[in-house]
Amino acid sequence: MTQQPPPGYGPPGQPGYPAYRPEPPKHPQAVTVLVLGILGIVVCGLCGPFAWSMGSKAEREMAAQPGRWSGGSEITVGKILGIVSTVLLGLALVVLVVFVAGGVMAASSGGS
Repeated sequence: MTQQPPPGYGPPGQPGYPAYRPEPPKHPQAVTVLVLGILGIVVCGLCGPFAWSMGSKAEREMAAQPGRWSGGSEITVGKILGIVSTVLLGLALVVLVVFVAGGVMAASSGGS
């Protein structure tokens, strides 16, 4: 008694079964954008604008040639982290300017 395959399965390569299609390679800058975005949040906010601009460029390249590259999720996450990091960097600069201006005004008005 030979064991029969379950219904719906047959030898590979028969009609009705999609052929295996390998995943396209990752975009060359996908990991770079992701790393810059993470560094922008965790270590140095100056990396954020670079992650944002490189991520936007890589997304445009992927949209121009659909199916050529994979790694879109890494690019999107890196770009979003770059945007968040850039906003936080801008807020930090505004706070710094307010503190410096307040210190200069306090020193000039109180130092008679």
